[in-house]
Amino acid sequence: MLNILKILKKLPIDFNQYEMREKTKGKLIAFDLAKEKAGGRALDLGCRDDYWSKKLEELGYEVTAADIESDYPKCQFVDANKTFPFSDNYFDLVWSTEVIEHLENPEFSLSEMKRILKPGGKIILTTPNSNVWLFRIFNFFGIPAQKFQQGGHKQIFSMRDIKTLFPDGKIFGFFPYFILKFKISNFKLIDFLSPVFVIYEEK
Repeated sequence: MLNILKILKKLPIDFNQYEMREKTKGKLIAFDLAKEKAGGRALDLGCRDDYWSKKLEELGYEVTAADIESDYPKCQFVDANKTFPFSDNYFDLVWSTEVIEHLENPEFSLSEMKRILKPGGKIILTTPNSNVWLFRIFNFFGIPAQKFQQGGHKQIFSMRDIKTLFPDGKIFGFFPYFILKFKISNFKLIDFLSPVFVIYEEK
């Protein structure tokens, strides 16, 4: 099974794998959501190599890049497991892709995101779907989803988990994984077909 996944990662298939991080359909859906009412202050929480910070700047956002570690010189050190070093009602957008699965207490971190967000501001996040059909097959053979995800994942999420964390959020995914990929919004289809959850919530 592990060898099959290694082969799949080398194919031009968008399964939200790390190799597709800058062009996966999930991130493109999230970026389209960021274009709506663009402008103001944005926090790129988990900025990594600053790719999405720069893309948000192109939309007109004044971006604060933050991560627990990064080679990006403008990145501010922020441990998303702790109280954020920002004022209440400060940002118009909190952008955070593939971060909440690494957090010790997502509920606390989400409360911090909402605290620093202005009224009417938006949170846009992505996180892997650990209940997608492929992981269900692996799980049937006794191989948990964590085996196929990057190290450091402390959480695994299904649609039920995401709806609990974001009761007022809009949730999107995508299917299929090659050539023409379409945004889907039906919860059951996302849970079964989409390799990633894209979450949009306004304060």
